[in-house]
Amino acid sequence: MYSPADPTATALLVDDDRIAWLGPAADAPTADTVVDLDGALVTPAFVDAHVHTTSTGLTLRGLDLAGTRSAAEVLERVSAFAATLPPDAVVLGHGWDESRWPSPVPPAPGELDRAAAGRPVYLSRADVHSAVVSSALLSRVNADRPGHGADGWLRRDAHHDARTVALASVSAAQRGDAQRAFLAYAAALGIAAVHECAGPVISSEEDLTGLLKLTGGPAVYGYWGELGAAAKARDLGAVGAGGDLFADGAFGSHTAHLRKPYLDRDTSGHGYLTPAQVADHLVDCQRHGVQGGFHAIGDAALSTVLAGFAMAAARTSVDAVRAARHRVEHAELLDKALIGGLVEFGIVASVQPAFDRLWGGAGAMYATRLGAERALATNPFGAMAGVGVALAFGSDSPVTPLDPWGAVRAAASHHNPVQRLGVRQAFAAHTRGGWRAVGDDAHGVLAPGAPATFALWRDAGPLVRGLPAMDAATPACAGTVLRGVPIHGEVGALR
Repeated sequence: MYSPADPTATALLVDDDRIAWLGPAADAPTADTVVDLDGALVTPAFVDAHVHTTSTGLTLRGLDLAGTRSAAEVLERVSAFAATLPPDAVVLGHGWDESRWPSPVPPAPGELDRAAAGRPVYLSRADVHSAVVSSALLSRVNADRPGHGADGWLRRDAHHDARTVALASVSAAQRGDAQRAFLAYAAALGIAAVHECAGPVISSEEDLTGLLKLTGGPAVYGYWGELGAAAKARDLGAVGAGGDLFADGAFGSHTAHLRKPYLDRDTSGHGYLTPAQVADHLVDCQRHGVQGGFHAIGDAALSTVLAGFAMAAARTSVDAVRAARHRVEHAELLDKALIGGLVEFGIVASVQPAFDRLWGGAGAMYATRLGAERALATNPFGAMAGVGVALAFGSDSPVTPLDPWGAVRAAASHHNPVQRLGVRQAFAAHTRGGWRAVGDDAHGVLAPGAPATFALWRDAGPLVRGLPAMDAATPACAGTVLRGVPIHGEVGALR
């Protein structure tokens, strides 16, 4: 059992939704029901601090393009999947990454037309900040919109327009099925809570409210990413007006906002917000009692966001800003001054270790886009943790797969050794860090009085200071419990 509160513990007692006792099994008090866990490792359950539930569920149920090695392979998968759909269906797919292909050119509209037998096609890139579309969808996007491309690879506003059209084809029944598939899959991975990053250009109000009504799976904490919409976020049932409220885009699509241009394209990306807009949004959030937050990846975007934080603090106070525990999602390219701003304003950094695992390192996408020096500076987990920045780990699924142990491993084996975290630090960021990011300081530990939220693991292999060794096989989740209620596996009657 992983419990820094009692490293000798081998048993716990659950009373309603709390842990009533924890310690050696020989000393366990009498219980109404005894569940023999047969040697399973018990740890706090994971929290994924940044997900897109419906999009992930649709990918689980449909066309997953992750791992494709060429445009030809993408077209083969589109053709096979489209053949299973009605003639008037829209083909939705996700996950291609041309930076890993020998020829980094995605399929053209005409090729997609032929592969899908005339059906409209929308295929989002791995980072979900651009997409390639068929002729039918391309014709529905104004050619004057920023980010439009005759080659069918849409970015910025043009991409947002195409995505809105494509997602409108998803029925309420399909959406609910996708959401339930995602939540069941998350629970089976030992995830007891997720932070849904919704918004007007990402999903819809109906998508978020429908998701928040679902029960029986992981807890869902909603964020609504719309500028100046703190009251709407609260009315929708969200805990924050943030998440994917875009200050910029992503490295892979050349839309993250940089101080210096990209190495492989004549652009510095794009910033969507001004410091004054950031400040107004934060003050509005504080007025309505909800968290604020922004998606900011590039150093120019983070500079804009932190300038807005300073303006908000001048209008209210630094203490008021810090007390709100506002967030920044991704926070990938930071120097010491920007990290200092996160500390000054008490900002939670909601980060994704899998980004470095997939795109960091020599010769990978970050190095291609940014050059070796800037690539080494990305995702500075060690530097942030070292000065007290609160970290919350997530996947940004479907950008990267749900894989909590993989995220812990990625943070502990960062491509830049200076930025590596200890395994216990990384595990805490993916458990307690996620709860703290939504203002719940009691969750995320196994201790008397704490909420009874935990996961059971088989095949954990050798333990190092209570946790599985990161060079061993990934443990298998045998059960997940949320506040005393089993949401996955055969855990027994705990209540």
